[in-house]
This record gives sequence, C-alpha cells and structure tokens, in this order.
Amino acid sequence: MKKIFKNTLLIIALFAAVSCKKGADPVPVTPPPVDPPVVPGSPVNYLQQAKDTHAFTVNNLLTASYGYRANTTSKSNNCYEWYNVSQIYADAAMVAAGETSYLVYMNNTFKFMDNMWDKKDLRGGYFASVNLDGTGAGGDKYVDDNALSGMVYLEAYDITTGADKQAYLAKAKACGDWLINSGLWDNVYGGGFYWNTLKPEKPTQTNGLTLQLFLKLYSLTGESIYRDWARQVDTWLTAKMFDPNTGLYIWKIDGPGEGTKRTQKFTYDNAIMIEAFILYSKIMNDPSYLTKAQNLGRAMNTTLWNAIYKGYVFNTAEARINPAWCAWGSQAMIRLYEVDKNPDWLMYARENINRLNIANRNSTNLGYYFFAGFDGQNRSTEMETVDQAWMQRIQAMLSKYQ
Repeated sequence: MKKIFKNTLLIIALFAAVSCKKGADPVPVTPPPVDPPVVPGSPVNYLQQAKDTHAFTVNNLLTASYGYRANTTSKSNNCYEWYNVSQIYADAAMVAAGETSYLVYMNNTFKFMDNMWDKKDLRGGYFASVNLDGTGAGGDKYVDDNALSGMVYLEAYDITTGADKQAYLAKAKACGDWLINSGLWDNVYGGGFYWNTLKPEKPTQTNGLTLQLFLKLYSLTGESIYRDWARQVDTWLTAKMFDPNTGLYIWKIDGPGEGTKRTQKFTYDNAIMIEAFILYSKIMNDPSYLTKAQNLGRAMNTTLWNAIYKGYVFNTAEARINPAWCAWGSQAMIRLYEVDKNPDWLMYARENINRLNIANRNSTNLGYYFFAGFDGQNRSTEMETVDQAWMQRIQAMLSKYQ
C-alpha cells in the first residue's frame, strides 16, 4: 500500500526502531493544540462524525474528475490507487448505513479508477498513481492495492443493482485474475506474493488481502481456481508468517538474497488476517477458522492495545498512531462482533476510534492528521485522503451499533 513515497524502498528509522511501514515519512512538527477529549461514557454520534469526515474530504481532496488528491500538502497533485478505493470503501459503508446519496461519489470514483488500469497489458492490473485529471498512469503495480480494490468492489457489488452491480463484480474478478497471472507469486521462501512488481519483499498484509479476495470470488463465482489459490495463500501465511509466541502475524520477509524475517507486529496486518479467517470459516464451512479469528483478536488486544490510552498501536516499535492503519483494527473487531456478538469486540472498536478522534482529529476542519502521538502531540502536517476514508468508513460502521 502506497504512502507518500510509493516507489521508494528506503526504510526510514523512527525512534531508533522501525520505519513507518511502506515508506511513510511523517516528520515531527511543533505540536498543534490538542482537541478537547471525549468525555468517558458520553454518547458519540458516529454517523454525524462520518458525515463531517466526508465533508472535509469533499472540500479539500475531491477533484473535478472524482478522483482524490493524495493529501493537502506535499502530494496535492497526485492520485493514488489505494487512497481512491479506500474512499469508495468509505462511501460504500455510508450507503450500507442508509445514506444512499453517497452512491454518486462511490460510482463516479469507480469510473475514474479506469484511468489507472493497465490497458496495454492483457493481464491488466492497476498502476499505483495517476495525475488529477486521470492522465499519466504509472508507477509499479502493487499486489495489496489490487487485492484491496477487488475487496472494495465486492462490497460495492453488495449494495448496488443492475449494470453497476455487474461492473463491480467484473472488475473485482479482473483484479483477482491479475493477481493469479502477475508472476508475483513464486517459490522463494516457499511461496507467497511479493508486495509489488519490483519484488522487494513478501508481507503479511499483501498476502492476507489476496486471501480475502480469492475467498470472496470463490463464494460468488464458484470457480475452483479461486478456492485453490485461497488455500495456497493461507497455507503459506500459517507456515511462514505466524508467530506462535505472540499469536500474531509478523510484518514481512525481505526480498531475494536476504530472506530476513521482520518480526514487528502491525495492527492492520493482523486485522486483515482476522477478516480473512472469518471469511474462510463461512465460505469454506470450517468453524476452526472462526476460532483462529477469535484467538487472533485476543492476541491483538493483548499485544497491540495501549491500555493507558485505549487504542491500537501502529506497530510494536512505533510511538505514534495513524488513522488508516490503526482504524483497521476497529474494522476487525466489528467483524468479530458481527459473527459472535461478544460485546467486548465492539468496545475495543469504539474506544480505538475515540482515541483517534482525540489524537489525530483537527477540531476546526474535522480532518485527520497522518500521524500523532496517543496524547495528540507530535502531529504530522499531512492530511491524507486514505486516513479520512478509513475514519469515515469505521464511523459509518459503528453507527449501526449505537
């Protein structure tokens, strides 16, 4: 998944430990005023928060072409694939919450995404970036971005009808087929998808998202190729990326020639795996995978939860939090609650979003900063589309449980 420097493989050390994942460079600045805290026990109108977040996005990031500029500062002339599809994901959650007016945003951005599809290669696949007007598609192709795009489109498929519904399914299938034919799975380290076409590394989240997409495509099409790929990816993740000591999945294995396992634990890596296991349990009719999802949720809430501030860490070596990657933990907890009705999952989901509202939200324009400390200090200057998208999405999802 692309951040500010998608085409760069440099890892920038933060706090003498580990970089922000995938090239992010949130430079500490003089801390702005901290927003007033949420009073414990006070009601939160999550649907209104989602609308406010969307309003910030429309006013500051939406373009005339219905793409979204990457951020309000350093990358204001760029559109990124996974930023755009994350906003589609956010708008789909609004539609699912009864706000049908968001369909126009969702569908128009989906049309804009066609500018990013590789039309010169019969295999297709989305490029990483494009200009604001839709020209100049280029950069590498990312496995995780394309897999996420497919999953987003399948959620849009669930809430649309007619030609729109079929278009979302067709493009999700095209994303899955690109993954299969991309040549980015090989036998180095026993299998696994590389992060992108440069083949730098094999991360958990990349493979977890492909697992989700293959499962969903199998459930909708019945085509055995998707089932077989899902099983293959799942087997590799369990063998190579699971850490039995913590019950969590590690970050990645570095690319050919090194093969070093990077054992930091990231919230969104493990959140992705929870969702994959829930899908596996339903689609493959295997209850043991629900147990695996629940055990992984408990491990997240043991190791990746900050009990003082009540929120998920970005990773086990980073002192600040990010709205997109940390909010992903809330989505996993909501998914667990939806299948087993344990209210504890929902409590974690809410408190995590409440913490991000305190730490990362600008109280004046209601946008979210890229990174901030748990206490709201040490905020980055950037306001990324993807961060607004994930906050809007989780706020919309939580609104159903108020």
